[in-house]
Amino acid sequence: MFNPSRDQVRQFFIDAWNKHKTQQILSPLEAIALDWIEQHPEYHDALERPDSMAREFNVEEGKTNPFLHLSMHLAIAEQLSIDHPRGIRDAFDKLASRTNQHEATHEIMECLGTVVWESQRLGKALDSDAYIELIRQRVSRD
Repeated sequence: MFNPSRDQVRQFFIDAWNKHKTQQILSPLEAIALDWIEQHPEYHDALERPDSMAREFNVEEGKTNPFLHLSMHLAIAEQLSIDHPRGIRDAFDKLASRTNQHEATHEIMECLGTVVWESQRLGKALDSDAYIELIRQRVSRD
């Protein structure tokens, strides 16, 4: 199982952005990452700053961690591609039909963040049933 360090994750996104800017060939995963990077121009500065590798992005200070955010986009893209947990693709399509694919992904991201936080807090494996249920609750909202 692939379990990259914080620095490896950050370097991956920085490298993908740099490759794009210098017109180098991207791996398939880098190409997916680039799609999300391009949809988040507010993160471009962080991807270009040398101090981003060591920088802390504290929620308490109102700062979004661009690397975490982009990583969650990648995780959700993978989940959608294999429809796991089962039903996530259908739920995503319904959410996207109300807004757009990016906003639908952000709605799912909030659910993912909730179950990851709960998993870490309890020291247990991520509850995929709770995750898909949170997503379905969002779908059923008017």
